[in-house]
Amino acid sequence: MKISVVGTGYVGLVSGTCFSETGINVTCVDVDATKIDQLNQGEVPIYEPGLETLIEKNVEKKRLHFTTSLKDSLTESETLFIAVGTPPDEDGSADLKHVLDVAREVGKHLDHYMVVVTKSTVPIGTAKKVKAAIQEEIDKRGADIEFDVASNPEFLKEGDAVEDFLRPDRIVIGTESDRAEEVLRRLYKPFLLNQHPILFMDIPSAELTKYAANSMLATKISFINDIANLCEMVGADVNQVRMGIGSDSRIGYKFIYAGTGYGGSCFPKDVKALIKTSDEHNYSLEVLKAVERVNEKQKGILFEKLHSHFNGKLEGKKVALWGLAFKPNTDDMREAPAITIIEKLSNAGVQVVGYDPVAMKEAKRKLGDAIEYADDQYEALDGADALILVTEWSEFRVPEWKRMEKIMKNKLVFDGRNIYEPKDMEEWGWTYYGIGRLPVNV
Repeated sequence: MKISVVGTGYVGLVSGTCFSETGINVTCVDVDATKIDQLNQGEVPIYEPGLETLIEKNVEKKRLHFTTSLKDSLTESETLFIAVGTPPDEDGSADLKHVLDVAREVGKHLDHYMVVVTKSTVPIGTAKKVKAAIQEEIDKRGADIEFDVASNPEFLKEGDAVEDFLRPDRIVIGTESDRAEEVLRRLYKPFLLNQHPILFMDIPSAELTKYAANSMLATKISFINDIANLCEMVGADVNQVRMGIGSDSRIGYKFIYAGTGYGGSCFPKDVKALIKTSDEHNYSLEVLKAVERVNEKQKGILFEKLHSHFNGKLEGKKVALWGLAFKPNTDDMREAPAITIIEKLSNAGVQVVGYDPVAMKEAKRKLGDAIEYADDQYEALDGADALILVTEWSEFRVPEWKRMEKIMKNKLVFDGRNIYEPKDMEEWGWTYYGIGRLPVNV
C-alpha cells in the first residue's frame, strides 16, 4: 500500500513515519525545500522522542521518502493525508489557505481514485471546501476522476506523539462513502490488533470531535487553575484538592494539575477556533470563553507573585527561568507561558536568564536578545535574585539545593508546576511560592 502525507510538521512527520513503521510505503511532501533536504540527510527538524530513530530505520528500509513534488507523490498513492499548518487568524478562525492550496494541487494532477484525508485540525465544513477545490480543478481539465474526502483528526500529545500514534486510545474517522471507509479501515488495520477502537462517523462530527476534545481538556486545566488561585485565598492546598476530586472516576486525575496555563500548538488555537465557529452560528460558548480568559490570566500568575514579593521593586533584579518550552519533551514554544512571563519581566526592568534542555535553539529564534541564555540550569542561577520554574523537565525535579544557595543571591523559588514540596522548602530555609499552595518562609 502506498500513501502520501503533505506537511512535515509534528502531525505530518509523525504520522508518515509511523505509517511506514507498519510496512506502508509513505512519501512525505513539503514545499519547504530546506526541510526536505534536512530530512533526506537524516536531520530531523523537530524534537520528538523516538522519532529520529524511526525515521532512520524506515528510510533505510526504503519505506519512507521525502520530496517537494506533490505531483510525483500522487503516483499509485491510494490515500493522501493533508497535514499542513492551520494557524489562527487575528479573529481566532483557522487559516485554511495551505489546506486548500494542497487540495487544488491534488485536483490538477489526480489521475486515479484516491481518498483525500484532512489530518490537520480544521473547522467544521473544511472537507466540503477541500472536495469542491479538488473537483473544480478536475473539471477545468475536463477529466472524469472519482475521489473521496474524509476527516481523520489527530490526537497526538507533543512529547508522546510517536507512542500515541502507534498505540492510539481511539481512531476517529469521518467518511461519506463505503469505499473510503474500506480504504481507511485497511490502512489502520495494523493499529487495531490491540483492540484500540476505530470510530467511523459522518465528516462534520469527526471535524468537531477534535475541537471538542481539546476544548474539554483546556477547560479542565483552566478550572483547576481557578480553583488553585482560590486555594491560596482560603488556606487550602490545590494538590490535596486535586486528590479529592480526581479520585472521582467521572473526573479523573488527568489534566487537573495546577500551573501557569496551557500553551502549545493545539489547545490555544483550537479553543479560539471553536469559539469563532460558534460565534459564526450566532451562539456564544460562554464556558469556553471563560476558559480562555482564565488561561491568559494564569500565564502571568508567577510574575504577579514575584512582583508582590518584592513590593513592586523589580527593576535591576535578576531572575533565572527554568523551562522555556510549553511543556516537557518538546522544543515547541508556541503560546508558551514562558513568553508571557518574559515579556512582563522585561517590561519591569528585570534581567532574565533562561535555560531549557531542548528548546534553546527555538528560544533564540523566537526571543532573540530579549533574554540571556545559559548553557545549563545552574549557570542560569549565578547571581539570581529568584528562580522561576516554568516547565517541569525531569532534570529540574531534584536539583542540588546546597549548590544553588551558594550561587544565588536569595533562596527564593517560584514553582510554576508544584514539583517541589513546601515542607522540604521550609525545612531547608528556602522561600517558596507554588500555585494554589500557601507560601513558606515569606
